[in-house]
Amino acid sequence: MRVAVCADVGSTFTKALVVDLDGGGLVASASARTSVDTDVLHGLEAAVGSALAGLGARDVPWLVCSSAGGGLRLAVVGYEPLVTAQAGRRVGLSAGANVVHVAAGRLGRGELTALRAARADVVLLVGGTDGGDAETLLHNATRLARARFRVPVVVAGNGDVRDEVRGLLAAAGVPVTVADNVLPRIGVLAPASAREAIRQVFLRHVIGGKRLSRGRRFAGLVRAATPDAVLTGVEALAEVAGGDLVVVDVGGATTDVYSVLTPDERASGPGREVAGSLWRARTVEGDLGMRWSAPGVVRAAVEERLVGPAERDELAPAAARRATDPGFLPADAAGRAVDARIAALAATVAVRRHARGVGTGERSGRDLRDVRLLVGSGGVLRHARDNEATGVLDAVLTDHAGGWAVPRAARPVVDVDYVLAAAGLLVGEYPVAARGLLRSLLG
Repeated sequence: MRVAVCADVGSTFTKALVVDLDGGGLVASASARTSVDTDVLHGLEAAVGSALAGLGARDVPWLVCSSAGGGLRLAVVGYEPLVTAQAGRRVGLSAGANVVHVAAGRLGRGELTALRAARADVVLLVGGTDGGDAETLLHNATRLARARFRVPVVVAGNGDVRDEVRGLLAAAGVPVTVADNVLPRIGVLAPASAREAIRQVFLRHVIGGKRLSRGRRFAGLVRAATPDAVLTGVEALAEVAGGDLVVVDVGGATTDVYSVLTPDERASGPGREVAGSLWRARTVEGDLGMRWSAPGVVRAAVEERLVGPAERDELAPAAARRATDPGFLPADAAGRAVDARIAALAATVAVRRHARGVGTGERSGRDLRDVRLLVGSGGVLRHARDNEATGVLDAVLTDHAGGWAVPRAARPVVDVDYVLAAAGLLVGEYPVAARGLLRSLLG
């Protein structure tokens, strides 16, 4: 049997799956605490060693993704807030980044100070359609160069001045990578080149720069940021399933929502988005999570009128405890019920925002009525008992009070074996194995 190891080094746990490369079946899996306090290789090797134990496999390839150390923090600098800056934000999210700052227009002293304060790992510099405005892009490149900015910059703006912008930054010692324009013309969003450039910068600069491991081995093993791998897996799942789908991943610090929608007449006409639409999209809700961000879930649920004062007063102390003790695991049914309720609220609020376009800036939001598959992910769902996981997803599918149209006929499933990230890592080199894993998710 030919096998490969697919591993995700998360902020808390490292998960390892052993996959049959010929049939795509899951052979074994294991997890270990992510050893961010020492060297992340320790936790990774422990998880992989446990997964491979007793298999007798040799020369097994490792395919690794990582969100340890905060993952990929991206800042976007664009020309106009509702067009190129928004297009850059959408592309950054599709590349698996946590977009921590968006600036629009000409950078001044105050804007540069705010940009530095965001502590981004990468800056995506965009602006102007091809043949359109070039002055703002050149101005911003000049300001970054004069400020001796040392954060890697991906340039994906007006193609007419691409080489000039690269020259300005490179001459000042700024690490610079050039990609195709994310918005070559109004209403056309072209994310592929910039997404690949961000991925390569993440691998070259960010992984090693976070000092997660003492040597170079870990940086050589990592192939993608975890959200990037998951979105790639979600895209492959849509092809296998043959229809629109939504994935909601409830994590300890954030809740991510991914959707794949079939392009149709919504992509054109007078209501067309001038910043372009991504029919394969991701939003990140940094205030919604099971542990670090649990108090944010309670606050958001109150604002959305999902809970009243009595339930708020009951949930708030439990959420605070989870935020101060991220390793907390409930030991009884009552504790698990609180976890399930927080997860249901996080998932419901996150999908509401995604559907409304809150995280994408889309004026008309995202039409999820034709979604046929709702996939739940995250440790709280994978480790749920009885009907706890089903209850979390049912809360999303029966949410008729959020101002968005719920899916009309969606089937809920839970990514119990954590195959989406693994499939995303496999699909380029081992597509048969990736599709086999995804078919197992669909049952």
